[in-house]
Amino acid sequence: MNKLKMHSPDLTQANIDKLAELFPNCLVESRDAKGVVTRSIDFDQLRQELTGSIVEGPQERYQLNWPGKREALLTANAPIAKTLRPCRAESVAFDTTQNLFIEGDNLDALKLLQETYLSKVKMIYIDPPYNTGNDFIYDDDFAEDSASYFERSNQKDEVGNRMLANSESNGRIHSDWMSMIYPRLRLAKNLLAKDGVIFISIDDHEVQNLRKICDEVFGEDNFKANIVWRRTVSGAVSGQGFSVSHDHILCYSRNPETELGRFPVDDEADYKNPDKDSRGPYKTQKLERTLEGARPTMTFAIETPVGPITRTWAVSPQKFEALLADNRIVFSKSGTPYYKQFLSEYKGKLPDTLWGKEAGNNQEGSKELSALFGDKSLFTNPKPTKLILQAMLVGAHDKDAIILDFFAGSATTAHAVMVRNSEDGGKRRFILVQLPEVCDQDSVAFKTGRRNIAEISKDRIRLAGQKVQQDNAGKTGIDQLDIGFRVLKIDSSNMKEVFYTPDAVSQDLLSDQVNNIREDRTAEDLLFQVLLDWGVDLALPIAKETIAGKTVYFVDGNALAACFDEGVTEEFVKLLAKRQPLRVVFRDAGFASDSVKINVEQIFKLMSPSTEVKCI
Repeated sequence: MNKLKMHSPDLTQANIDKLAELFPNCLVESRDAKGVVTRSIDFDQLRQELTGSIVEGPQERYQLNWPGKREALLTANAPIAKTLRPCRAESVAFDTTQNLFIEGDNLDALKLLQETYLSKVKMIYIDPPYNTGNDFIYDDDFAEDSASYFERSNQKDEVGNRMLANSESNGRIHSDWMSMIYPRLRLAKNLLAKDGVIFISIDDHEVQNLRKICDEVFGEDNFKANIVWRRTVSGAVSGQGFSVSHDHILCYSRNPETELGRFPVDDEADYKNPDKDSRGPYKTQKLERTLEGARPTMTFAIETPVGPITRTWAVSPQKFEALLADNRIVFSKSGTPYYKQFLSEYKGKLPDTLWGKEAGNNQEGSKELSALFGDKSLFTNPKPTKLILQAMLVGAHDKDAIILDFFAGSATTAHAVMVRNSEDGGKRRFILVQLPEVCDQDSVAFKTGRRNIAEISKDRIRLAGQKVQQDNAGKTGIDQLDIGFRVLKIDSSNMKEVFYTPDAVSQDLLSDQVNNIREDRTAEDLLFQVLLDWGVDLALPIAKETIAGKTVYFVDGNALAACFDEGVTEEFVKLLAKRQPLRVVFRDAGFASDSVKINVEQIFKLMSPSTEVKCI
């Protein structure tokens, strides 16, 4: 019986597999630092495959580089032995909600989500630290190899605080920030759907570096816009002779062909239907084109009710005749032709790159937060919900979109998702990630019992959900609005170290390692690590049943069945096999005897041949 690996995917090996498929002659065998033969890539041969000249050595080339980039790339690809532990006590509607709140380092979270949400996220919005020198950056440890990183990740971090001040005195103010954001964006790209988009808020300190990093990670062809957002009404003194009142929001897509959403029609009243066209109301648009950039073939005569008119038009003669035959041309009293733009066919306005009042500002964000928490200033410059709603018009117009924010902060993104769903009846889902960064002891947040930023985030979602329902009381379907969220906390793996490093356990200690699961872990803890390992949606409904005295978890009906009890017998296995789940998992040490463990797969082959059987 195969065992689950119980750790995040090794992206280095995945990348080697991809290159091996494209360039099989570049795949070689080499020995690692421990002398073990492993598959690797012959980089000289790969370089030769990608150039039309002979490769003799390093050549000058256009690229983005900084001290620590290679270490950051290694860290992005290295697997970790961590898990997500459910916390029902801090969740809202745990059993029915489709939303997730993950508490912990977002680098770990992005790795843990790789298999489950690969290419499934429609929109990502993040508001990372701006690196002003007084801001904070994530203190990632890049000073170790992949194997050491993996081994360390299996240990529980008692500190939990992964942030430090990035002052100019360290001499690497840009490099440290770039090493922080680079691996996170690489991992985030994997989660974006094929038609997905990402929005990243940033100020002038790092916008040029962020643009270059995004060009490398997402590709220059996927750059959509540098949106300039008026974040404050009054502005802030920059020290350079300007009052700065804007932020940048970089927008990239996963693919160049990605079709963005449009802004709503704000002049719907201007659409009329005087000739009772069956296609409904329309607005007339000029067919005449300015001479700038005009082609000779677009200049021709059109027959009108007042005679022929020769102009330069926006369509060819053939196209005009087709529009005329389709009753899409109307003539003014002077004979000028106009094109019918039907409201039913109009997708809306193209998004502008200047966002002002319609996207709110930081002052509005502060007022929103104060209104929820009873006029308490808990967060500095929180983003307004209008800003996220504006981004959602462009990137999450699908009503079932998954929206990810892995720098959750005050949880504005979750609030905005609930507001938009209340407006159009959508089923959009949010996944938020927030580090439990400790609040200053003199802050209002700490004095009101909120010890870290993650607690503020969770409280915001609870209060915002209640407010959205109250604001829409009596509206059809509002009682079906999902205002809940599952809290999942990043922790060390449920498996003991021996599960990952069996060679490190001496023979005389093997008797103490019969149970490879940590003593403080529950069956539900194990279930969620199995969901991660198997790539099953973490928001699927979970039901708990008792079969022949054993507790069994059923995920999404029959998608997965899990039993982690001890003393599993053949009789119990047969009863479970009758349910014919798609997947089933047991505890390796949970079988009543070795013979039961051996016969489990045979029982399922006979009674439920399509079931995939594994153990932990």
